[in-house]
Amino acid sequence: MFEKALTGSRRYWTLVGIFGFIFAVGVIAYLRQFIAGLVLTGLSRDVPWGLYIAQLTFLVGVAASAVMVVLPYYLHDYKAFGKLTILGEMIAIPSVIMCMTFVFVDMGQPSRVMNVALHPTLNSPMFWDFTVLMGYLALNLLIGYVTFTAEMNEVAPPKWIKPIILLSIPWAVSIHTVTAFLYSGLEARPFWMTAILAPRFLASAFAAGPSLLILLCLFLKTFTKFDAGKQAIGKLAQIVTYAMGINLFFVAVEMFTALYSDMPHHTDHFKYLFLGIHGKDALVPWMWTSQIMSIVVFAFLLQPAARSNNKWLGFLCVGVVVSLWIEKGLCLIVTGFIPSPLHHITEYAPTLNEVLITVGIYGLGLMILTFLVKIVITVREEKML
Repeated sequence: MFEKALTGSRRYWTLVGIFGFIFAVGVIAYLRQFIAGLVLTGLSRDVPWGLYIAQLTFLVGVAASAVMVVLPYYLHDYKAFGKLTILGEMIAIPSVIMCMTFVFVDMGQPSRVMNVALHPTLNSPMFWDFTVLMGYLALNLLIGYVTFTAEMNEVAPPKWIKPIILLSIPWAVSIHTVTAFLYSGLEARPFWMTAILAPRFLASAFAAGPSLLILLCLFLKTFTKFDAGKQAIGKLAQIVTYAMGINLFFVAVEMFTALYSDMPHHTDHFKYLFLGIHGKDALVPWMWTSQIMSIVVFAFLLQPAARSNNKWLGFLCVGVVVSLWIEKGLCLIVTGFIPSPLHHITEYAPTLNEVLITVGIYGLGLMILTFLVKIVITVREEKML
């Protein structure tokens, strides 16, 4: 089965070559950081988390969103998602790998990465986040291999895999919930210390993840014989619409609670994010762009005609992903540190080296996804002959 990723057209190998080149650039940039240290980043004592951890937060949601096709298909027997479940798992696998890679490059001493497992602290959310991520990766690898091997051989999956599939559903929710607990459990960071952070993370995940899946389906429909079906894509678009609406509601609730209470340690973070403080406003244009884009995209998604038009739907899904990447990634993470508990304002901007490493890791993830999808598409095209 895996040998099918090693054969393909010139267009396929061109795509793999592009992603491989991007990854190689990221490796070179990381080697510079490994030698010189985190001084090459824009991070500081006041803002120790930045672009790398922002990607972790966003991609954990993308990985968790596979549950949005697994749950209806396996728990409610929604047959329209039959072609999509394997693609959802294919997206989850590189997403988790990228999550762990971003943690690796964020550490000043990468040799200490395994200390989380070798010297566990059971009351540490970091240990549990490491555990659930590794477990979720193992679950998706096992489920994807077993179910797709059965499909390739045109037999029913073994019965023992069904309980593992059902286990992956709450496990998917847990990986983003535990990630939210990493932030909301920090009492010195009032911007994150809210009980609604985990539900907000899940809502944004269930909008961004299915949007990426829709974009993948539209791409495959254009360049291959794979067609997920109008009903499946339409249902995914509805899920994106509902999740986007819930996410906007959660953001509004957060803002009302912080601003109406008028407690400075809560309001200052939102003032910095939307207005700036003392002339410090690096994230203001980003946040306004994100929120305006979210509202506009949601308004269009509410229109059935826009959701049923693949060209419009593609643009809307890109808008969902970009708006949530800004809001949930860079803006959410950086603003948690600005102002500091001592009310110092130290702004953060990623350096070119950080950007190259980040893009390189995405190149790795896209290359892995390309290999996995190539296997799926090749097998299904062979069955159509």
